[in-house]
Amino acid sequence: MFEEAKHLRIPGPTPVPPAVQRAASKAMINHRSPEFRRIALSVQEGLRYVFQTEHDVVVLTGSGTAAMEAAVANLVSPGTKALVLVGGKFGERWLELVQAYRGEAVVLEYPYGEGVRPERVAEALAAHPGIEVVFATQNESSTAVLNDIEGIAEAVRRGSDALLVVDAISGLGGAPLPMDAWGVDVVVAGSQKCLMLPPGLSFVAASERAWRRMERSASPRYYFDLPAYRKAGAKGETPYTPNVSLFFALEEALALIQGEGLEKGFERHRLMRDMVRAGIRALGLPLFVDEEWASPTLTAVAGVEGLDVEQLRKVVNTDFGVILSGGQGELKGKIFRIGHMGYATPLDMITALGAVELGLRRAGYDAPLGAGVRAAQEVLLQWLM
Repeated sequence: MFEEAKHLRIPGPTPVPPAVQRAASKAMINHRSPEFRRIALSVQEGLRYVFQTEHDVVVLTGSGTAAMEAAVANLVSPGTKALVLVGGKFGERWLELVQAYRGEAVVLEYPYGEGVRPERVAEALAAHPGIEVVFATQNESSTAVLNDIEGIAEAVRRGSDALLVVDAISGLGGAPLPMDAWGVDVVVAGSQKCLMLPPGLSFVAASERAWRRMERSASPRYYFDLPAYRKAGAKGETPYTPNVSLFFALEEALALIQGEGLEKGFERHRLMRDMVRAGIRALGLPLFVDEEWASPTLTAVAGVEGLDVEQLRKVVNTDFGVILSGGQGELKGKIFRIGHMGYATPLDMITALGAVELGLRRAGYDAPLGAGVRAAQEVLLQWLM
């Protein structure tokens, strides 16, 4: 009865604004029509705003992993030497993709729950000459870590001629990533995170240097041939049939993002992060990530003795209608994650924390009722002053 009243507090898919839902329900049109061309050109401009780039951004019909694979397929040929930064499930996904395309992967691992230090990237580049591409993750949603992409980009530029490719799927729109200003060559993103859309679209933005490398690449590809998307996009088209309904939704979502303004959006995400972290600390639970690396789009909470985090998630969902994420891979059963990205407000964080407090009690953990909510409210009030 109350399924539509549930609160989706996971790192994607995320809630979709009503205006975006309405846009997605518009009557179908011909994807080779002047009307679609107008929309396609409009969303390209909106995406340049979000990616903070003057370069071309292409839209794929596929999840965020489609954009990741497209980046690898267009830049990694058999034998291409690539440095892959791995500190979570999505860094591991970069590695798996490079291996699938038979690239020569040099792996730089960093601990789960921490970011990678730019100086370690510089050391890896110096130790392994000939690296052509560096694959990094902006926001490692499996651990709730925000990496220092600006610092990594500087290390890559100073130490090599390699291209820097960044997975910004769970961070774009929620954390700063001025692609051109920081010198990032390729950024990939997905629709169902901070961009406030249903799953089904993904995006690749690339510098001119990266586009030139793609044109020379010997890697076989067809559907993921990004230069083909770029050529079609210049005319307001796509090389293959796109998800037309999601293009309608994308145009509306980009208008909402531009209406709020990127900087205000970043500030809202930081506020929600600070509220959640304050609330969790007040409940006596350990945060999995230190302040230095804390993501503005989701928070990871470590389990403690006497608390079954999977039971907690189940109770919070079934009894109070708030859906949280668990851990992935080696973190399964050890952490739970609270999403605060995209279509979310500070009051949503108060609701989520209230549900966590109640769920802790129902799961047999003696949490101080009201402490987390109050701490979050104090952060909000301080921000409003």
